[in-house]
Amino acid sequence: MDRVFIGSEAIAAGQLTEHELRRWYRPIFRDVYAARSIDPSLRDRTQAAWLWSKRQGVVAGAAAAAMHGCRWVDADEPIELIAKSARSHEGLIVRNETLAADEVTTVAGLRVTTPVRTAFDLGRHLDPEKAIIRLDALKWATFYSVDDVTRLARRYRGARGTRQLSSLLPFVDGGAASPKETWLRMLLIEAGFPPPTTQIPVMDGWRMLGVLDMGWEDVKIAVKYDGDHHRTNRAQYVKDQRRIRRLEQLGWIVIRVIAEDRREDIIERVRAAIRHRTSPRSTVA
Repeated sequence: MDRVFIGSEAIAAGQLTEHELRRWYRPIFRDVYAARSIDPSLRDRTQAAWLWSKRQGVVAGAAAAAMHGCRWVDADEPIELIAKSARSHEGLIVRNETLAADEVTTVAGLRVTTPVRTAFDLGRHLDPEKAIIRLDALKWATFYSVDDVTRLARRYRGARGTRQLSSLLPFVDGGAASPKETWLRMLLIEAGFPPPTTQIPVMDGWRMLGVLDMGWEDVKIAVKYDGDHHRTNRAQYVKDQRRIRRLEQLGWIVIRVIAEDRREDIIERVRAAIRHRTSPRSTVA
């Protein structure tokens, strides 16, 4: 018995009785079940949605992004399908949209929108802040071409959300390693700073000292988001502290950002660093 299966098919095949189905299994979607003993993963729920569609739907949206290797998609994220039926259910979004043959691929036996079509949908259907986070994460995982997404938007000129998509595409950056890094990068851009370069390698002589989240190489200013691992992993914290000290010795200004920082304070710290670096008396090593 698969982890996720169609209940009526299992009964018809004699794999279990209706009583056993009701007692030992629970529905994820109508007539699609999983054992009560398991907590369905995102992959389980994606498989269940596809089975619910009578194996005709195409996985789309965040679930498709996860199938392509995208991180940061929660297990309880609504599953999106493109299918003829437009009836959505709890935890399931069904869109009756046009799909060309070159916009569909197969991943682990499921029909899934290609990375380019997935990006096209994410940029249209989500609110802008969440959309750019998903677009960055998908770019990190798949290296899809933004130009290809733009061409796909021309194919569906006038489709809902394409104006928002077009406004977001110039800001997509596959160097954002987490949603918080995307948030921080967009905060800097919206504050009027030049778009920072992401994933900046720094050499210390012949060896790699580290890769900076984002910053401006010409003035040696880096902005780094410190996640919870800096609080919970002492060894990592110590390693990062030593790296930052060496970066400062090499002439870098490293601005560390934590979740509790206010937007205004982050912007002012970056502005002060740029003023310092661009003043006539400042020198960059």
